[in-house]
Amino acid sequence: MFSTSEKPLFRAPALFSSFSTLIAAESTRHGGVSPAPYQSLNLGLNTADNPRFVEENRLRFFSALGINPERVATSHQVHGKEILEATQPGRYDGYDALMTNQPDLYVAVSIADCVPILVYDGKNKAVAAIHAGWKGTVAELVRLTLETMQQQYGTRPGDCYAYVGTCIDETSFEVGPEVAEKFAPEFKRVDEFTQRTFVNLRSANTRQLTNFGIPTAQIALSTYSTVLNNEDYFSHRYENGQTGRLMAVIGLKS
Repeated sequence: MFSTSEKPLFRAPALFSSFSTLIAAESTRHGGVSPAPYQSLNLGLNTADNPRFVEENRLRFFSALGINPERVATSHQVHGKEILEATQPGRYDGYDALMTNQPDLYVAVSIADCVPILVYDGKNKAVAAIHAGWKGTVAELVRLTLETMQQQYGTRPGDCYAYVGTCIDETSFEVGPEVAEKFAPEFKRVDEFTQRTFVNLRSANTRQLTNFGIPTAQIALSTYSTVLNNEDYFSHRYENGQTGRLMAVIGLKS
């Protein structure tokens, strides 16, 4: 789990710690082989980093978690609202949420400011990984994913545990008026001195979890920010687009 600098390759949500067959974690930027500006654990295939470095980083990340990299399902994300029910591992295209009820199959999303949400349905042994930027948040991708799990797996709110992961924080996510108008007042703040508007993506996505009916005691939020804790996480905005990608992954051991 640790590189030579004793920095963690990943952080595992304590919310899931009591489930012995569940693997869930989000990566940090530590313990990889990529040079600047992708240093060091860049897991993003769609960056200008050397693909061999990214593959090595992915191998290190998954190996540290005890996951076979050949058993992971990911997608090229497009900031949309399409949901993939993964039955096989592989690299897909066009999905921003992936779900599965297959054991020994892990679903993962890439992030570098957007919100990763990991969901576990303990009764039906189903999981989901969701990538929600502002577009996915406005499209209520979290709600859509939960409703799809309900239809496909019989998922009920009381059986779900959800982790809202590391993302850009409310003090850093400034938006223009065309984006601000898409958010309810409780999720945005106007600075009284500059009149600039800031949006809280983490809270907006958490509301979708609670609106579905997941008990608040079964929801956990990351205490980290990709901007404020940039020494540990990649931030596309803070690093002006020249940076790596984090990954959030979840699945059940067979």
